[in-house]
Amino acid sequence: MSNAYISPYLNFDGNAREAMEFYRTVFGGKLELMRYDSLDMGAELPPEQGEKIMHGSLESESGPTLMGADVPPEAQYRRGSAVTVALTGDDAATLRGWWENLSKDGTVTVPMERQPWGDEFGACTDTFGIDWMVNISTP
Repeated sequence: MSNAYISPYLNFDGNAREAMEFYRTVFGGKLELMRYDSLDMGAELPPEQGEKIMHGSLESESGPTLMGADVPPEAQYRRGSAVTVALTGDDAATLRGWWENLSKDGTVTVPMERQPWGDEFGACTDTFGIDWMVNISTP
């Protein structure tokens, strides 16, 4: 039997290293970053592009696997997107910790509080423009 899963892939405008290192402080885990200049891509890179992140992967033991990269010069970066990363579960302490770190320097759009459906829920946009929803399930 094969496995299939979804991993959010986040795009950044030159600050992927900073963002992915921040997410490591939130979620823990192993972070791997590959710079554009670490591969022979058959083309000369502008000096400012070489140090950018071509691919990053954060594998957390207790949370999501996030991937991300700096948008290459030929692509257009759009802050925010039609994607929101949802973190859910019943481990209230872990989820509250993630919420506090993600929302700390960002914008809270829905405060973390008990909702009509019985769970605690909050939504925010972090300092890197990524939208997050956190839902703490009630047993």
